[in-house]
Amino acid sequence: METAASIPSNPRTVEEVFRDFRGRRTAIVRALTTEVDLFFALCDPDKENLCLYGYASQSWEVNLPAEEVPPELPEPALGINFARDGMQRKDWLSLVAVHSDAWLLAVAFYHGARFNRNERKRLFSMINDLPTVFEVVTERKQAKEKTNSDNSGSKSKPSGKRMRDGQIKNSKSTSVKEEEETYEDDDEEHSDTICGICEETYSTDEFWIGCDSCERWYHGKCVKISATKAQSIKQYKCPLCTSKKVR
Repeated sequence: METAASIPSNPRTVEEVFRDFRGRRTAIVRALTTEVDLFFALCDPDKENLCLYGYASQSWEVNLPAEEVPPELPEPALGINFARDGMQRKDWLSLVAVHSDAWLLAVAFYHGARFNRNERKRLFSMINDLPTVFEVVTERKQAKEKTNSDNSGSKSKPSGKRMRDGQIKNSKSTSVKEEEETYEDDDEEHSDTICGICEETYSTDEFWIGCDSCERWYHGKCVKISATKAQSIKQYKCPLCTSKKVR
């Protein structure tokens, strides 16, 4: 089903619409990254027009478009399966990602069409803080290619980097008492921080790392950097900022 327990089927507030958007986006990102082989297999060019649907419950499916006209919600790009074998796989995934981004925004602003100016601005600001599906898909591809060609890469680390157990360590000379006070402040400051890759909320029992360029935060495991490895990084740039520099 499309709805999750915490997300209404007809979201009305800015927060509800954003949670709906984030759930759908997470589902599509999963389809185009970690579950891409399954997604590729489901997009059989010999079948009829197929669409990629992401749901607020963070599940996804490849299915035929809605039959009713007009549909209850804006529909995803039609016939994504037809181009599957006529393009390089990475280019096809990038194309699907771009169309998925357009659909996600269409659904979000369908729900938010009755918002006032300030509410619409706040909704877009929340959405804009997340990387697009296209950015996630292409940065993973480029990061993988870069890793294959150069195992060391050009990785770096911010001065206020998250250290053990997800905390921020500002200086090696900081006293234990000062560190504890800093940790408590950081817990409050970053309680709503979302990982730029998996979108999970900040937790103190996991290692995180912040990008010096865009100031987004990431799970160490999502960007494949351990706490030990981070010690040797002076200035960190996330895969998204690195890919932008390459382009």
